[in-house]
Amino acid sequence: MKLSVPGRAVAAALVAATTLLTTGSIAGAAPASPRAAAAPDLPVANVKAHLAQLQSIATANGGNRAHGRAGYKASIDYVKAKLDAAGFTTTLQQFTSSGRTGYNLIADWPGGDSNQVVMAGSHLDSVTAGPGINDNGSGSAAVLETALAVSRAQYKPTKHLRFAWWGAEELGMVGSRYYVNNLSSANRSKISGYLNFDMIGSPNPGYFVYDDDPAIEKALKDYFTGLGIATEPETEGDGRSDHAPFKNADIPVGGLFSGADYVKTTAQAAKWGGTAGQPFDRCYHSSCDTTSNINDTALDRNGDALAHAVWTLSS
Repeated sequence: MKLSVPGRAVAAALVAATTLLTTGSIAGAAPASPRAAAAPDLPVANVKAHLAQLQSIATANGGNRAHGRAGYKASIDYVKAKLDAAGFTTTLQQFTSSGRTGYNLIADWPGGDSNQVVMAGSHLDSVTAGPGINDNGSGSAAVLETALAVSRAQYKPTKHLRFAWWGAEELGMVGSRYYVNNLSSANRSKISGYLNFDMIGSPNPGYFVYDDDPAIEKALKDYFTGLGIATEPETEGDGRSDHAPFKNADIPVGGLFSGADYVKTTAQAAKWGGTAGQPFDRCYHSSCDTTSNINDTALDRNGDALAHAVWTLSS
């Protein structure tokens, strides 16, 4: 997550499997058919295996996966290879920022109505200070595993599913803004919803859901309701992550967030557990944001909520 303006982020978990939103206006989308396939449970061990790979990449490349650095390109290559092998059509989008080359990775699942596109995405870059395993390996790994679950299930959504991994978010949502700005007005209008996942495994987690598009918000909150977990609207990260360029282009957005450097209150600790008076992520933008900086329960719940929303919104 980019360091700047406080606002809205992402919070919550997931109840079914994977696929991507793709419709005209999610807010006006018809409810999924009762006979639609249920989202699969995302194996948290698989998500953690992706995080271990991102940690290894950072360790081998100066301790980070930042924009324009070898660790970022190696991270993109890792994700792309997984998606190519799973049958996705992948596209690398190249841009320049701060004198360095950056990349977005876009992955389309064959089929579905191309006039109704459901997107799920996350930023793949870290800050230069550390490996960025919670920020934002966590979101990137869960989006990747959801895409792979779509492939394993050979899911046939009604809408077209598209997944994305953004570059240079930490410099001000550069990659996602580049993507949105380079869409034609016709292609922009085909995106019925964009779901953003930035920091979903915080070690002292909260469960926050973006309160933007009502249909996306409902799909995410319904998963947590099924677990008996009360969520809160995301207020820490608005304008600080990759949903912002989509929202600014009048594309419906939503997402999940488990907290960054804001401090957990006594009431939140009573509701969610963890430690009151401490940040949700004490290693935010620091060298200690490693694989040891992840709460497995939060990662599992948010990942399953992600998949549940993708399945629900693309049915």
